Amino acid sequence: MRLHLLLVVSLALSGCVSTYPVPSTRPTTATTGPEQPAPVAVENFLAVVARVKPVAERYCRERHVAQNCNFRIVVDDRPGQPPNAFQTVDSFNRPVIGFTVALIAGARNQDELAFVLGHEAAHHVEGHIPKRQDQAMSSAILAGILAQAGGLSPEEVKEAQTLGAQVGARSYSKDFELQADALGAEIALMAGYDPVRGIAFFDRLPDPGDKFLGSHPPNAARKATVLATVRRLTGS
Repeated sequence: MRLHLLLVVSLALSGCVSTYPVPSTRPTTATTGPEQPAPVAVENFLAVVARVKPVAERYCRERHVAQNCNFRIVVDDRPGQPPNAFQTVDSFNRPVIGFTVALIAGARNQDELAFVLGHEAAHHVEGHIPKRQDQAMSSAILAGILAQAGGLSPEEVKEAQTLGAQVGARSYSKDFELQADALGAEIALMAGYDPVRGIAFFDRLPDPGDKFLGSHPPNAARKATVLATVRRLTGS
């Protein structure tokens, strides 16, 4: 049963634990600026990584939540990948932050890239992946116990465990996203970037609203979180 639960948790977490959707490359308004030429986009990305990565690693070491704070930044250059960023850990337990080429190309300025990088780093600094894993495992176990007590078949018990893991993994997902927005804004600010300018991409991002068990909170809530964080840190 333990092996099955581990598989259930892995399925529940795949694709939703660490991904961070970003805007498509649709035409933007004048307030956010045009897309950058490819050479400029590459230079912006490298500059942001050089400045934000050490700040994120310092925050990680100071928080004492994650064991490994040596971030590895990678680029997903597979053809056809949509604009996206994600945070995970590799087989050596090293934190990995990935950007797709479409995200790098679609960013309007370094501030947007800095905020996204800070946000993804914040997931690791706050220990969100192991917290989601614990929540998913606990929910899967509880769902299995209730299903067995209700006299369901072994197949139905497994289905209940899968659903329980999915619910558990997403129960605090919105809270984690807002936590990562706040800390990500702080990391970007401490690296010398403007997170308020960086969250302009929310105006180009479809609003997920406040869906039940949705993975992301409404855009307005995320922008408000960043603005409140900046006001708290700068006094303005």
